[in-house]
Amino acid sequence: MKLVVGLGNPGGKYVGTRHNVGFLVVEELAATLQNSKFKINEKYMSLVFQVDDVLLAKPQTFMNRSGVAVGKLVRFYKVSKSNLYVVHDDLDIPLGKYKIQFGKGPKVHQGLQSIYRELGSEGFWHIRIGIEHRAKGMEEQRTTGEAYVLQRFTEEEQALIQQVTDQVVLEFGGILGLVSE
Repeated sequence: MKLVVGLGNPGGKYVGTRHNVGFLVVEELAATLQNSKFKINEKYMSLVFQVDDVLLAKPQTFMNRSGVAVGKLVRFYKVSKSNLYVVHDDLDIPLGKYKIQFGKGPKVHQGLQSIYRELGSEGFWHIRIGIEHRAKGMEEQRTTGEAYVLQRFTEEEQALIQQVTDQVVLEFGGILGLVSE
């Protein structure tokens, strides 16, 4: 079993925010499949969708408690860390870029910190979606990371996020065997 977790915050208040880009990518991945409807699984505190041996999940805990839901899913489905893929926003990567890396993610991301604590390891796949688009220089006047990730994308940024989401779905969906070019 492969587990693909998109990180984000539940509720309409957070739709379209930078922190919810993990939800967006997982939703787009599911949308490429037929009958791709997420269902609530209260026991695992997540919206889930399964196709063959791939389970897509959107934890319904808030971001900072993502590890609770991910830990429950990993234990129940007996997912090895090498088959765990976490899709998340990343301030270390410019908007419009992404990286797929094993065991390497941003150091300051509370959702990931929660998962690391729950699993006792950083050793899983990170699908890192770049969201950094703040002006350089005059650091003291820049929006803090905590506030920035909860802001919505501008129209221009939404176009870039859609492009990168399409690229990730094609590449990552191909890796999982869910999407063919």
